Amino acid sequence: MPTEVERALTQEVMRTELLRVKTLIATIALLIAMISVFHWLDPGDVDRIWHGRLPPEYLYVTLGLFILFELWVHAVIRHHLTLPHHDVPRIRRYLSALIETTLPTVALALNFETMGPARALGFVAPLTYFIFIILSTLRLDFWLSTFTGAVCGAQLFAMAMLDRPSEFPEPEPGIFYHAARSIVILICGILAGAVGAQLRRQFTASIKAATARDRITNLFGQHVSPEVVERLLVEGAGACSDLRRVAVMFVDFRGFTAAARSRTPQQVVDRLDRAFAVLVDILDRHGGIVNKFLGDGFLALFGAPLEAPEAAQHAVAAARDMLAAMDSINEGSDWPLRIGIGIHFGEVVAGNIGSPRRKEYTVIGDTVNFASRLESLNKEFGSQLLISAEVRAALGQDGGDAVPLGEVAIRGYDRPMTVWQLG
Repeated sequence: MPTEVERALTQEVMRTELLRVKTLIATIALLIAMISVFHWLDPGDVDRIWHGRLPPEYLYVTLGLFILFELWVHAVIRHHLTLPHHDVPRIRRYLSALIETTLPTVALALNFETMGPARALGFVAPLTYFIFIILSTLRLDFWLSTFTGAVCGAQLFAMAMLDRPSEFPEPEPGIFYHAARSIVILICGILAGAVGAQLRRQFTASIKAATARDRITNLFGQHVSPEVVERLLVEGAGACSDLRRVAVMFVDFRGFTAAARSRTPQQVVDRLDRAFAVLVDILDRHGGIVNKFLGDGFLALFGAPLEAPEAAQHAVAAARDMLAAMDSINEGSDWPLRIGIGIHFGEVVAGNIGSPRRKEYTVIGDTVNFASRLESLNKEFGSQLLISAEVRAALGQDGGDAVPLGEVAIRGYDRPMTVWQLG
């Protein structure tokens, strides 16, 4: 099965094919309009060019049939765009290129009969080969553009070498003259292919970057700061789980559920959104990420998915700034909010967990559970920021204002654990 990038690239190539077909139809329609105008303005000059042997109706029929063919090609590509994992068969692209590049040859053959080989080869028909070569760039395929240039050059050379009697005898240039023109057309096809290949590489790089960004957003939640995204793109976000030392932070709005009962759902959402916007911005500045939102709170990580040498210090600094920001969050509001924060530092299993169709980056382990219990203890102590002994040890002298609350019984743990409070 094609990869996600290959599928996206195939879709993009077919869209550029549609653009090429539309441009070709518009170009042929313009040629029809020009022929009509010239014939209307000076029919005598038109008759002199073709010696009265090529009525414009012949050109209208030929070009009209070509437009119908291109409309059919357009419909085929549109149909394949609606099919999952289905590209236009490669052989069909080559057949289309062969049929398209035969149009100038047909026009050249008509001119041979009406104005003579020498004048026909110096008139407009050979120049129209370049239209197909230039537009072949939009196929984003080096070999297909080269094939187009080769077919155009070969057909022009064959027509030039075709020995047919003419009532307009003129000196015939040598074989080198015609071969040189065909080689130039072939070179143009190769150059168009090189440009198309470069565009294809750029498309591929853009699609890979967009796919990587989407994957990171899906794994780490809707909110991932631009700085974190850039680092993850550079360093990579591995699909395997690993053991990390992480600072885990739980944040919860105290008494929010009870206060929300007297508000409309929209008021509740708006209040949370405004508060979260400030708190998450603080997390971004300190290198943390929101791993998941938990109703009226969230789980934040420092040190995962990217390593952070001073994860505990960054987590505490972010928590202090959050508490200080509550005044601005509550300013001018009739619904004051108060938060509780719990931070623990230790080892977790970090990785992408879920079903094959839907995975989420998360952390698992006792460190996560204990951080959640710490946040809940804020209700018991009437505090707002509680940290574990591991976080206190990591702070060193920066935690001089930490107040020991002694060994506290923690739900789910057999023995009491030391808890510290920060103002």
